[in-house]
Formats: sequence, structure tokens, C-alpha cells
Amino acid sequence: MAQGRTGAAASQTGIRIGLSAVIIALRNREAAVLTTHAPDGAPALPFGPFDPARDRTFELALRAFVAAQTGFPLGFVEQLYTFGDLGRASPRATPGPDQAREVSVGYLALTADAPDDPSFGASGRDAAWTPIFDIFPWEDWRRGRPALVERLGAALSAWAGDDAARRGRAESLFALSPNARWNEERVLERYELLYEAGLLAESARDHQRPTPPALGDLPMTSDHRRILATGVGRLRSKLKYRPVLFDLTPETFTLSELQAAAEAVAGLSLHKQNFRRGVERAGLVQPTGVFASDTGGRPAELFRHVRPEPGDGGAFGLSLPGQR
Repeated sequence: MAQGRTGAAASQTGIRIGLSAVIIALRNREAAVLTTHAPDGAPALPFGPFDPARDRTFELALRAFVAAQTGFPLGFVEQLYTFGDLGRASPRATPGPDQAREVSVGYLALTADAPDDPSFGASGRDAAWTPIFDIFPWEDWRRGRPALVERLGAALSAWAGDDAARRGRAESLFALSPNARWNEERVLERYELLYEAGLLAESARDHQRPTPPALGDLPMTSDHRRILATGVGRLRSKLKYRPVLFDLTPETFTLSELQAAAEAVAGLSLHKQNFRRGVERAGLVQPTGVFASDTGGRPAELFRHVRPEPGDGGAFGLSLPGQR
């Protein structure tokens, strides 16, 4: 499977360029992605065409159609990838006489402003915040190994049969063997393995196969779930070397709220004391002297993010000490 069409704009060279946006926010201590619906009714990332005769830059085109589709103004964005290989299996070729080759460009955006009011999605706009773990339920290890992973392990074992390479990939990616360690960053590889094994609805759709048993996951249109897997894996990796988590949090927060945010993105349960020591040792936060009274217990102090000074060396990410 491969990344594919996320919109289409024909050019004189026979190339169509589509732009997709992975927009992630935190809502109710859950990581969520902004979704719309494709013409077939399936959940989709905000996506649209790049018209070389009209649009000055990819990013300006992206910002314009995201605002038009969802009513949500984008803040900082970064490019995820540009993909234009021939022979992509998913989605199928663009209908029409030209059958133009397609190039897909994906962007990742983070926001601390996830509106939940009647005006959001109004005026004919189609937009909602969808929990990421509804789309990838096997990625949520905050309460330990999900029961779904055991089920997937059995299905992958049956698919692998005597093929040692297939079995090794499944055991490594899903931590199926006793000595295997779960690597939260390998979101895309796990999705691709499940697709290859025919365990996802997208695989059945793209290859005219019988629909596999339901996993309790949420399929998406075209290759949008693969694009989202790319974005989630990128974000989980960046947590460890850039202070990107603070792009998802409000201006002030308690350390418990910060830990919950890190867990919601990483899909891990983190050791409380070690997490706090790591945050404070890295100099990423400073106390405000103000205490929150709505914590359900003893008032907790609010902190704010301390941005590194220009020219500071080293990494400024978060340590993610898992529970043992």
C-alpha cells in the first residue's frame, strides 16, 4: 500500500497534486484529529487540490481550503512528506481520460485551540474532532497491553504461517514475543503490516477482498489513515527532542495535566515522579505561583512553558519514563 490522492488538480504536465492536513489537538485529555467526510461518506482528513495556475504556494493553498472546509484557521504547520511514486495501489487511479500521475503532500499541524461550540462546523462546514485511538485502538497502551493486540497477534500469526520474515515483523512491531519491546513511534509500520495482512477495511476495499472481521477501529477514505499514521508517528518521535507538546497545551497547566497530555499523544502510561523530574531537570517549565482549585483534590500549582533561548544547544524534548 502507498500514500495517494488527497485531492486533485490537473496540470499541463499530467501531474495532479493533492494536499492533506493532519491537525492534532487535545480534548478532554485525549489526542484528537480534525476530520471531515469524503464524498463516499467515509471520515477524511481535510484535503484539497493545489492548482499551479492559481495557488502561489502549497501552504497558502492548504490554509485556504482547510479554513473553507472546516472553519478552522491553521497556525504553525510543517510538511510531513511528498510522495509521488508510480504504481501506487491505494487509492486507485483517478477517474477520467487522462489518468494523471498523482503527487501527495501531507502537512502536520498542532493546536491548543480545539473549539467546541455551536459555530464550529456551521454554515455547511463538515468538521469534527475525532479521537485518534478510535482510529488506531491498538496504539493505546495507557492501561497496559490492549486486549486487541492479542487478537491481532493471533490473526497475524495465521497470516504469517511458516514465513519467518512475516512472523518476525509482527512480533517486533506488536511486541508479541516475551523479549520484544513496544516502540510507540512505529505507528506507520504497524498500520502497513495490518494492511498487508488484509486485516483492515481499506485493504479489502482497495483489493476487492472480503471485508475482514471488525476490529473496533475507524477506517478512513483513500489513504488518509496511512497519512494520519505518518503524522502520529512523527509527533511521537518529536516529543523526545523538541518541545512540541507545549503546542498542544494551554498557556498554563498543572504537571498532572502535562503528563496526561504526553500520555495521550504517546499512548503510554508514564511514571509520575520520573516524568516530573525529567521536565523540571530539562528546564522546560516554570511555576507561576498560581494554584488551580478545580483539580478534584489538593490545589495544584500552575506552570508555564519556558522557551529555549536562541542559540541554546541540545535537545528540548520530554523524557517518557514508562511504568514498570
